[in-house]
Amino acid sequence: MTDLTRFDGVFTALVTPFTDSGEIDWAAFDRLIDRQLEAGIAGLVPVGTTGEAATLDEDEALAVIAHTVRRAGNAAYVLAGTGSNVTKKTVSATRRAVEAGAHGVLLITPYYNKPSAEGLIAHFGAAAEAAGAADVMLYSVPGRTGVAIAPDTAAELARSHRNIVAIKEAGGDPARVTALRAACGQGFVVHCGDDGLALPFFALGARGLTSVLSNWRPAEVVALYRAWAEGRQDEALSLHDWLSPLAASMFCEASPGPVKRALAMEGVISDGVRLPLVPLSAKGDALLRAAMAGAGLLNSRA
Repeated sequence: MTDLTRFDGVFTALVTPFTDSGEIDWAAFDRLIDRQLEAGIAGLVPVGTTGEAATLDEDEALAVIAHTVRRAGNAAYVLAGTGSNVTKKTVSATRRAVEAGAHGVLLITPYYNKPSAEGLIAHFGAAAEAAGAADVMLYSVPGRTGVAIAPDTAAELARSHRNIVAIKEAGGDPARVTALRAACGQGFVVHCGDDGLALPFFALGARGLTSVLSNWRPAEVVALYRAWAEGRQDEALSLHDWLSPLAASMFCEASPGPVKRALAMEGVISDGVRLPLVPLSAKGDALLRAAMAGAGLLNSRA
């Protein structure tokens, strides 16, 4: 059986920091990545939804991926977001990301188009061929795209393309873990795509978590995974209870606005986002600060 331990642990869906003028802030990006590596994050996911991929042009996206590869070195797996709702663009972005050194690619379901199962199979299959020997992780997030990847569709893709080996499941339903494992078998990885559901996903057989919250609290999210993996269930549950309100606060408004604001409070990056997103509102800021206060994280600097 193929060794899939490279997917074990926490992968951070990296934000893309911007300067006041709206350009990519590379110094801030380095600070962010270094924090992740110091905390023991297993994987880095540049140019995903959290990285505002839809607002990056093709050259910017490739630059972010290549920079992540260089900065991470051999310390973390790099899973590059290369999916879009245009197959030709997805194929091109996938090929370029692999050439830049990404270990794998994360492919979101085509949004707006709402393709059929046959369309998904053809779309993902074309991208998998472009990926060559690199891993492919499918990404099912119907709340953003309008289309879920059915378990039998994932199974068909895994059977027909050896490098399609995982799925990021972000539909909010833990029962999907069981359905995906039953359809796809033991040689296929399920990654949780929702911080608040990490613990139940792990209990049902997910091997890892692709996290938004870990941009800001990497050590604590890693501690949750390790407590579960090492059989310290009471500790894992306690960490889950502590992290849960913080995880919810990351989506009090459109992501990544809240997590960028939390990072900005600690001086890691600015909270700038690109239109059509706007910075966190006063109401959202109050919700975030309430969650921080409840967790004992609000200090005088914030």
